[in-house]
Amino acid sequence: MPVIEITELSKLFGFGDAATVALDEVSLTIEKGEFLAIMGPSGSGKTTLMNIIGLLDRASHGIYKIDGKDVSRLRPNRRAKLRRDNIGFIFQSFNFLPRMSVLENVALPLTYKGMRQTKRLKTASHALEQVGLSDREYFYPHQLSGGQLQRAAIARALVNGPSIIIADEPTGNLDSESTRVVMELLSEVHALGNTILMVTHNPILTRYADRIIYMRDGSIVYDEASAVGQLPGRVERALNAVRSSREEERLAGVSDYIKAMPDAKPTAKTHTKIRQKGLKSRRKYKRTSKK
Repeated sequence: MPVIEITELSKLFGFGDAATVALDEVSLTIEKGEFLAIMGPSGSGKTTLMNIIGLLDRASHGIYKIDGKDVSRLRPNRRAKLRRDNIGFIFQSFNFLPRMSVLENVALPLTYKGMRQTKRLKTASHALEQVGLSDREYFYPHQLSGGQLQRAAIARALVNGPSIIIADEPTGNLDSESTRVVMELLSEVHALGNTILMVTHNPILTRYADRIIYMRDGSIVYDEASAVGQLPGRVERALNAVRSSREEERLAGVSDYIKAMPDAKPTAKTHTKIRQKGLKSRRKYKRTSKK
């Protein structure tokens, strides 16, 4: 049974003539344990789709099922409980409370579960150990680097033991080395059997996913499976096309520069004048040095 089933899902913002269609009858099925990368330009509906899947927002029309159960019209308290127990979030901007330690931030989701303080801090400490931050438990968010903050965010997403992880541009604020560390951690989480949905603008990161969908104007325009560690065919062809166009632009620029150069070639007389000028300059330099 699929972990997520979406059928003709639509989301409208505004009313009447001012209404904007953010999602246009999207249908999507996600199996348990998939690593799905979602790409598309700004305004394509990626974040809206993730907010609905994460039960942070409701669709205007359509059906949404988690583990076969229709959650489209659940009451707010039931939605909150389902979100707390089944879905973990990783945000681009980390979303840590600045006056709480990293350990307290990671333990925060367990507070809403009614867990006692000693147990939730112990559970959060174990989650931080899994991401290699045992020595940063009592640091405050401003004392950590971007990569460390994102690793702590992964620990917070995992602390409740959710089956679905939603990562919205998890490496958007990171350098290349921190990006690699975070993506390796997500790969390890995926290997444990979690379903991961990752929104990204970076096509290179799709090599960590086993399926990619591309959105445009509120619709899914293609959906492609791919082997982990390899770029999906469409992504690779697009990257090759970009590289080729850049090479052509560079060569065209060199060609234009060559064309703009004067055709006249130095004559023997010109070479003699240049040589004599150089000798005079050297003699002048020697006289100045002796003085």
